[in-house]
Amino acid sequence: MSELFDAVDALVASASALPPPEERKRLRVAHGLTLEQVSGALKVRRATVSVWESSKNKTEPRGPEREAYARLLRQLAELYPAPAATAAPGQDTVVPETFTGPAAPAPREAGSADLSPESGSVPETSALADAPDVQPRPVRAPASRTTAVTRGPSASRRPAAKKATAKPAAVPAGVDPRFANGPLAVVDIDADGQVLAYCVGGLVLDVPAKSMPALVDWTLREAKLGAPKLVGPGKDADPLLVLTEAALERYGLPVALTEEERIAGRIPEGHKVIKQLARAEWKLTKRGFGPWARIYRPATGSERACVQLCIPSWNALDTRHWGIAGQLPPAELARLLGTYASRVMTPRGSTAVTGLELMTALHPPTRASEPDVDGKRHSEHNPGSLGKEPVDCAPCEAPDGHPLLAELPRFHVRGPAEKLFEEAYDWARPLTDAECMHRNLVGLDVNMAFAAGANGLIVGLGAPTHVKAPAFDPKLPGAWLVDLSHVDLSRVKLGKEWVELDGSLLPSPFTPKGERPEGPAWYVTPTVAYAQELGYEVRPVEAYVRYENGRYLDGWYTRLRDAYLATMADLGVTADLSPAEFLAAMDGYRGRDPELAIVVSAVKATVKGGLGKLRERPRGEGWRPGQAWRALSRPTWRPDIRAAVISRTRVNLHRKIVKHAAFTGQYPVAVNSDCVVYAVDGESPLDFLPYREGKPLPGGFKLGVNPGLVKHEGTQTTLWGEGVREQYKAPELNLARYIKDGTVTDKDNGE
Repeated sequence: MSELFDAVDALVASASALPPPEERKRLRVAHGLTLEQVSGALKVRRATVSVWESSKNKTEPRGPEREAYARLLRQLAELYPAPAATAAPGQDTVVPETFTGPAAPAPREAGSADLSPESGSVPETSALADAPDVQPRPVRAPASRTTAVTRGPSASRRPAAKKATAKPAAVPAGVDPRFANGPLAVVDIDADGQVLAYCVGGLVLDVPAKSMPALVDWTLREAKLGAPKLVGPGKDADPLLVLTEAALERYGLPVALTEEERIAGRIPEGHKVIKQLARAEWKLTKRGFGPWARIYRPATGSERACVQLCIPSWNALDTRHWGIAGQLPPAELARLLGTYASRVMTPRGSTAVTGLELMTALHPPTRASEPDVDGKRHSEHNPGSLGKEPVDCAPCEAPDGHPLLAELPRFHVRGPAEKLFEEAYDWARPLTDAECMHRNLVGLDVNMAFAAGANGLIVGLGAPTHVKAPAFDPKLPGAWLVDLSHVDLSRVKLGKEWVELDGSLLPSPFTPKGERPEGPAWYVTPTVAYAQELGYEVRPVEAYVRYENGRYLDGWYTRLRDAYLATMADLGVTADLSPAEFLAAMDGYRGRDPELAIVVSAVKATVKGGLGKLRERPRGEGWRPGQAWRALSRPTWRPDIRAAVISRTRVNLHRKIVKHAAFTGQYPVAVNSDCVVYAVDGESPLDFLPYREGKPLPGGFKLGVNPGLVKHEGTQTTLWGEGVREQYKAPELNLARYIKDGTVTDKDNGE
């Protein structure tokens, strides 16, 4: 009898509930899985899985295959929840949209790159939907007149145009009905050869377009893709289509660019797809049909007709910033890019381009005027913006080869008295005998350092004014020719008190290499103001100042800060953690959700790349020294703003270093950009940072996730540091560059 009972129990246990066939297919398609992938995992034939998804066939899986299939469907159902309600016949189906967290709020409108992105490897597993605190937000599929359909238990694959009684879908509160399906979609081909558009939240749309012109037209008319403007005078974000390799083949585009096309950054003008677009009266921007192509028709009034393409296989998603994003299945890629788009903005190109475009999106150059006597409004300058026209930089701010320097002798090398040298730190020194006795080298890295440097910074908005023998004003942005060689770091003022330090162990705050200035040099306002703060008099010889100024970067900082903090919170690192809890949360945070970690890397790269774009150099184009290059025609080509942010970031770090030295007697042995290394006996920052009852040294280093606070960059032994310096015969090799994982290559040292 017991054997019979055991058999019955096993039979009941094996009877795992399965969703209806339509739901099985919806879940598979939502995750971007093909029939071959599922059948391969379950070790059954492709046709078998197809039968399981067919409502016309009553064959059900049995035995171990049923258990495995049920497990797969349960996990997919957690990632892509079923609709909250099933629409009645003739109505639209509600499909939930799942983000990995709340979007960063649009900030209030206030009053390469020369910066390299932060490094860090990105693991290749997990999914965005596993992030904690996911709050589903419903979005309706579009009420299409062609073939846009939803994937739900009662969704139909028949064209919506055949539903004569279909009513427009009601859009939830807070969602712009024009962009009900999110900012972007990943276009791919399923196992049945159907073109599908994977949107955020698991929504999948059928795409009827047979050609590239038809795809652009469908996107603008039916797809309901895009994003609303970030501020009142701004513009709505154009819809973004990400084309997979299969989609490229379907629409007649190459899967990869040739070497010649890669160098040119586009396919040839005579390509058949470009001819198709031209016949349909679509235009391309000057950069042509490349990895980030923009296809448009000239705007009529306030109506825009523009679609942007992102082509990962053409290296649109640089692996330095986006990791493995370009290799993800369509649904996962849509969620990843959708998270970035909702928290930062819809990508407009590389992270650097997007960082620059975000500045303009938050401070549009023009706005609508008040009505005139006839009741009409006109375009006028938007206060606080950089305007529509570029302004000339000061001669000292101009990089080598700029047209302002065309009269200089060909091989003339400008020194500090002719050229502004405001760059990030790259400084190191030999260890003292006492430091060699310590066991370890511990690195601290400042979170979002350059974003923090931009916060609250007053920058110039207009052209510079040349002034002779000016009185220095710390609130006036500009470039100042002043001698700071008399500033002695052995005796500095902290607040109202003078303190004695070992100045030989400190980097100078006035030069990127940490060397003491030898005479007059050009500095921007934050650098000169810091010399005053340290207790020394400054007497500029001349200056280029900007009387029209403001806190242009405040909204930009706020948007990127909120995006960074929201994503880190999804990864389990929040701002309310104690120092010990913070270090524990940071340990392996990327592995908790590698795809969300990609978003973090992209946000960081957006900060640094955007600032680097403010002084973009020539990029080929047959340029010769003394000639203008394309970037100079932009109002956002502003090397003075970039210099001010870098200066303030460097000064902020030096201030912390000085306060730490005055309080603890510990001095850094290396500083690289936003990373500083100390020789200590412990292995953790908690072993040497001066915390009292959980409170850090005021004005010093503080552990935490917020921009401007620090995290543990890495720990290596002192023997390691001395060993690599001896190996490369470089007593002042910058150990801060390699403290993360201890890897030093011959390439890094020019061998």
